[in-house]
Amino acid sequence: MSLKVVLLTMLVCVASTTSHPSGGYSPMPFEFAYAVKDVYSGNDYAHEQKSDGVLTSGSYRVTLPDGRTEIVTFDADDANGYVADVNYEGEASNPVYSPSSPYHLPVSFYSPP
Repeated sequence: MSLKVVLLTMLVCVASTTSHPSGGYSPMPFEFAYAVKDVYSGNDYAHEQKSDGVLTSGSYRVTLPDGRTEIVTFDADDANGYVADVNYEGEASNPVYSPSSPYHLPVSFYSPP
């Protein structure tokens, strides 16, 4: 029984020190970006984001299956929360499926010795 009490007390102490950010915690400024464009698979997306420690802002884009590109620009902070502006580029279309065109794997540049 005493082991359960000790474990529960330790769990409460750890939770109370790590779950609330006001105990000397201050957000760090950061900045990052990445992009992927793979013509073979059709993957085309990117994300960039930066923060001064108070306001976080950025954008991301992704090519949708219907051919359009979705672009989301956002700001986030403690006062306003996450505020996003969503836009689309291009026209939506249904891809034509042709069972006569089989899926082909990419040509390998590796040849065994």
